[in-house]
Amino acid sequence: MDREWKRYEGTPQRDLFRVLRERFVSRYPTDGGWVLDVGCGPGRFLPGLGGPRARAAGLDLSTEMLRAARHRLRGDRASTGLFLGDARFPPVRRESLGLVAVLGNTIGFAGPQAAEVVAQAAALVRPGGFLLLETAPGPGERSRYLARLPPGAVRRLLSAPLNLVRARIEREGFALEARPTPRSGFQRVGPDLLRRSLASQGFTVREMTAVAPCLGADATRVAAVQPDGTAWRRLLEVEEAIGRSPARLAPASALLVAAERTGRRSVAAVDG
Repeated sequence: MDREWKRYEGTPQRDLFRVLRERFVSRYPTDGGWVLDVGCGPGRFLPGLGGPRARAAGLDLSTEMLRAARHRLRGDRASTGLFLGDARFPPVRRESLGLVAVLGNTIGFAGPQAAEVVAQAAALVRPGGFLLLETAPGPGERSRYLARLPPGAVRRLLSAPLNLVRARIEREGFALEARPTPRSGFQRVGPDLLRRSLASQGFTVREMTAVAPCLGADATRVAAVQPDGTAWRRLLEVEEAIGRSPARLAPASALLVAAERTGRRSVAAVDG
């Protein structure tokens, strides 16, 4: 449990991953009521889920994870809504929540049940509500341009206007990271499959963002940038702007998706 919590703290690179996810979650507040984090683990993102007017609940299969979440979130509004349960059989009334999140590696580790986990989470969202997902479609990337600059030069560059930095990065393209040995049972879900699946369940995708495609794999350069507040803010903006480019989605080591329920599930989605 400690390792899972620390996956997003302790180094500038981990801070980058955490802050980009926090910014993503904060873009989808609700107007109050309950919101749910499916596979919440130790509760890293529960405090920001749904915004200040929401009541956040976490669902997880692991008693130890929920115990860790209650300990770490003691005194926070999220600490009172932690429930033991299976993502395939969530104990929640259908179409009753304004926001449901399935973050981290919950979908990937569901393996053959990945599509079922997504469908069950989607079924909990009321019309006009949002489903927030995280998947791991590819090996990840890094910017060729930034990789050939010394760390100090990267920090100085990131003080420049967003459009200038983005143009230079996109001009030289991106290099794929070495694909790790596939973990047994881990399911990679790409953006095209996910978009089709969500459409069949009555959802319209509002955002797909690759997490940190520029410097996410480059811990040394991220560390050089973080102490400079201006450069750090620009890095967050650059990573988000480039991360939304369609070409960056499929290779991403982590993909964040926000989809709004705008219609009804198709017959295929209900039967399948």
